[in-house]
Amino acid sequence: MKQIILVRKDLKLSPGKLASQCSHASVEAVLKSDKDKIQEWRNFSKKVILKVQDEKELLKYKKLADKAKLVTALIKDAGRTEVKPGTITCLAIGPDDDKKVDKITGKLKIYS
Repeated sequence: MKQIILVRKDLKLSPGKLASQCSHASVEAVLKSDKDKIQEWRNFSKKVILKVQDEKELLKYKKLADKAKLVTALIKDAGRTEVKPGTITCLAIGPDDDKKVDKITGKLKIYS
């Protein structure tokens, strides 16, 4: 079981802002998830932060995850600090089975 969080590289978020946005995405996706999947995931707590180039690419992966019936959480920022209000910053996918998630995001690179 794993959860993937996709972050837009083009926004160049500060480390604190990045952590905050990823936290929002993770919590939101878990709140939408099946209790059994959450419990299994908690035993391993695997979260991976991956990068996408921009909003267009992020939304492409949301469509793919939705089509695969994976839980997603798309995060739009309130715009109080680093980005404009309503800016889509990241997307959480899962927690769900590694193979299902990897089928969608397996070729993406770790955010660095």
